[in-house]
Amino acid sequence: MSQTHPVNRLRPSLLSTLPTAVAQPTYDRARLKTGIVHLGVGAFHRGHQAWYTEAALNVKGGAWGILGVSLRSEQVQQQLRPQSGLYTLVQRHGATVTRQVVGAIQDVLSATADNDRIIEAIAAADTHIVSLTITEKGYCYDQANHSLAENHPDIVFDIQQLTDEPLTPRPRTAIGFIVAGLRRRMLAAHGGITLLSCDNLPGNGNTLKTVVLDFARRLDPELSHWILTHQSFPNSVVDRMVPATTTNDLAKLNQDLGVDDHAAVFTETFSQWIIEDQFCAGRPEWELGGAVFVDNATPFEQAKLRLLNGSHSLIAYLGQLSGYLYVHQVINDNVFAELVERYMSEVCPSLQMPAEFNLPNYQRQLLDRFANSALNHRTAQIAEDGSQKIRQRWLETVLTDNPKDFKIHALALAGWAGFLRQVRDDGEHYDIIDPAADGLTDIMRGHQDAPIDKLLSHIGLNEWAAQRPDFVALADQYFQRIQTQGSRATASAVLAGEL
Repeated sequence: MSQTHPVNRLRPSLLSTLPTAVAQPTYDRARLKTGIVHLGVGAFHRGHQAWYTEAALNVKGGAWGILGVSLRSEQVQQQLRPQSGLYTLVQRHGATVTRQVVGAIQDVLSATADNDRIIEAIAAADTHIVSLTITEKGYCYDQANHSLAENHPDIVFDIQQLTDEPLTPRPRTAIGFIVAGLRRRMLAAHGGITLLSCDNLPGNGNTLKTVVLDFARRLDPELSHWILTHQSFPNSVVDRMVPATTTNDLAKLNQDLGVDDHAAVFTETFSQWIIEDQFCAGRPEWELGGAVFVDNATPFEQAKLRLLNGSHSLIAYLGQLSGYLYVHQVINDNVFAELVERYMSEVCPSLQMPAEFNLPNYQRQLLDRFANSALNHRTAQIAEDGSQKIRQRWLETVLTDNPKDFKIHALALAGWAGFLRQVRDDGEHYDIIDPAADGLTDIMRGHQDAPIDKLLSHIGLNEWAAQRPDFVALADQYFQRIQTQGSRATASAVLAGEL
């Protein structure tokens, strides 16, 4: 780890200078061993899983230090390494603000510079968990065929790398790194580990298991069998709003701390983590931070994906079209507030929650979180990668009942299509971020009359669309209305029963 630090950069020797109200690690970081390798060590991981690990370490200690891996750039490494992995987690709700220095992350490796060290870390005997927050697109999962997207150019590259260079491969994807590490682990007879997905996708552990096994099978059936029999892939549900950190956020925090923290994370006070208790090589006592271990995470997953994430996507697309920068601005508009409540009422009949789960209270809690102006959660951030999200957030609900009962879902889908035009209702242009962006925007240019069916087909949802033609037609009708009347006026008309 680098020993060169700017004079005022947050680091262990400066912890004693921080204000007394700032919580600090209570365990001996110098004695901490690495037990977790985490792929995708961005803001969400630092605000969620690392925070839970910190809670467990503060109470019980243990060999559960985190080695972070940055897969896409060296930025996070440059933020955290000069600070010896330390960063401040700031929780905000209204006027309530708390600050805590988190020390669970020991170091960060970069996929562009530390290739073999990452593979070796996954294979290391002391590693017991490999966890992931790599977003939906990071799994290279073919939703239509429920398998690894074997024709994805990065997967093709990785399979060739692991075939041609078995000792020193240089994979590009998280899946390639995992399989390379597990192959080395098998050859070293280091035993199995738990592979824990912490991303917002249905059956995230099952999805991870599918793509890892499919990839390994292409290399060596014996490796695939070893992975199947020695690793575990629990499903989990993660929930915490972690907006992108702004320059103003950092400037205010650093002024308060008296040191410069380049890696600080800003979150809401709410946090939830529900995990299937299927760990084959031990785990931290995350329940000390409030995590809940269950036999089956599916009901909680569906509630979270459809109610929170589905509402968020509805807010993001219609909010972007209406010119709202932040979630709280959208929810403070009475038309969109009612729209979100009506959306939730369409979702709830599709959920089968345990008797002890208070669904009305959960909905009220979500609306309160959306209205939290202290977060400044950007609609543009939530709107990213929609092609990877809309099936699990909206469309699976529509399959559960008659499509005529899902007018708000049809409006949400129309809002996504409108968003792909990259023009707000006031005529202002913006860019979009989506792995399928080029094809989707081409469709929007060529099919301004009824684009929904073509958009769904482009992202592998043609069979879904064929099951709900009336719903698709209604979404096209709403799309046309958005083009002529604007998103807010269209939402108002739908709520009034005029459409």
